[in-house]
Amino acid sequence: MVAYGIHTEEAVLIEAAKTGDQEAFRQIVERYQGAVYNLAYRMLGTPEEAEDAAQEIFVRIYRQLGRYDMERKFSTWTLAIATNYCIDQLRRRRMQFVPLQNIIPWARARESGPEGEALSSESRDEMQRLLKRLPEKYRAPLVLRYWEELSCAEIAEILGVPEGTIKTQIHRARKQLGKMLEGAEERQDALSRV
Repeated sequence: MVAYGIHTEEAVLIEAAKTGDQEAFRQIVERYQGAVYNLAYRMLGTPEEAEDAAQEIFVRIYRQLGRYDMERKFSTWTLAIATNYCIDQLRRRRMQFVPLQNIIPWARARESGPEGEALSSESRDEMQRLLKRLPEKYRAPLVLRYWEELSCAEIAEILGVPEGTIKTQIHRARKQLGKMLEGAEERQDALSRV
């Protein structure tokens, strides 16, 4: 069986899982558990929440397998379910934050050793505060673009919005983060002069 967007072996596993084959579904989970967990961790912020989310996401994937369209890329479909679940969780807890140290490369400290670790920790904390101030709609595109390294077209498919909207959201989010980061640096400079 050959389906558009997925490998033949994967298509066979999906078809078997659709009929209730638990072993086939277990193999699907093994293939995607890393990506689903990482996405959940980046969006929700803690390993415990990511583990719980990953379990619930795979339950949802299993329940929705009958509606999976073999013409779609399975990884994109899986990440769409994961993203939507995480967005729902974020809405429930009203704008918690995501660690950006691994999402936006310029947020990482460049020094090593104890001083670098302290700067890295301070940088992560500051990025957490800044991200919390961003509108919620910008979080998923940032995570999917800079952590999952998906294209804007893939993100658009996952979130169900036009690709141009994704590009705009990413651009605006980066611009807002940049302005907030500049403001934070200016406040830090002012405090150091006191």
